[in-house]
Amino acid sequence: MKVFVAGASGVIGRPLVRQLVEAGHEVVGTTRSPEKAGMLRGLGAKPAIVDARDSDALRAAVMEAEPETVINQLTNLPDKIDYRRPAETFGRTNELRGTVGPALAGIASEAGARRLISQSVCFFYASSGKPAHGEDDPLLELPSENPASRGTIALTALERATLETPGLEGIVLRYGYFYGRDVSSVPGGFHVDEVRRRRYPIVGGGTGIFSLVHVDDAAAATVATLERGAPGVYNVCDDEPARQSEWLPAYAEAIGAKPPRRVPLWLAGLIAGKQAVRLATRLEGASNEKAKRELGWQPRYPSWRQGFANHSDRRRPVTAA
Repeated sequence: MKVFVAGASGVIGRPLVRQLVEAGHEVVGTTRSPEKAGMLRGLGAKPAIVDARDSDALRAAVMEAEPETVINQLTNLPDKIDYRRPAETFGRTNELRGTVGPALAGIASEAGARRLISQSVCFFYASSGKPAHGEDDPLLELPSENPASRGTIALTALERATLETPGLEGIVLRYGYFYGRDVSSVPGGFHVDEVRRRRYPIVGGGTGIFSLVHVDDAAAATVATLERGAPGVYNVCDDEPARQSEWLPAYAEAIGAKPPRRVPLWLAGLIAGKQAVRLATRLEGASNEKAKRELGWQPRYPSWRQGFANHSDRRRPVTAA
């Protein structure tokens, strides 16, 4: 199958391209960097050097590729996420999701693609006391004056364009927080070195519930959607949503760091901002039952406990947001 991957050189793009090629698919993948084009060639893909924000260049690349499936993995996040500066931290990714995402959907339809698969996230469900949300549960609604609302608006625009563009079988994959050796941040947005230096603490009781997924498992679920699964939304995460107070100490142990410190809510709010505190204390997880049932997908690491243990390396990063 001819597959066009937008964002092929990113955290999930690299393992995704590798798995697509191994499965026998013909892959064209985008990157903004000429240096990363060689990496994509090494993985067996044909690189397309393009800034996705340039709609004419993106359209030309898709048209030339003549794909049967387009996969949107476009993000542009900094190494360290600062919730106190949402515009600087999330602005570029919000543009890619809220503006470029719908444009890419239209281009995919125009190019005659059959299926569009888009990256979303499974940690924007509205808080209701559930430890694991299904895909039909309501999403978080934030006041328009809240800077974080721009992220939810962008994701909503991306998901709607994916699911509603005429002529396309649209699939939205709501991924959990990524982890894996080749990524350098931990769930919640702090760089791995922050954990090593004990600067990524457990906030309050650490009651926020995170859904994690190994990046290779996320890529495998994406490959499964090429031929399986009805159009719609799927949570892609492991089987064990976990409180911050559970997974963070295990992560620190896996990389050979000392146990994380604990800080009170008021201090965390001053240092990291209200949004970071909300994640650490009020986040709720997601259920992967639909993806396993309808995509025929089973995560290689059904729990982050196994993933951390199998990928522990005291010199290299283990997890990522």
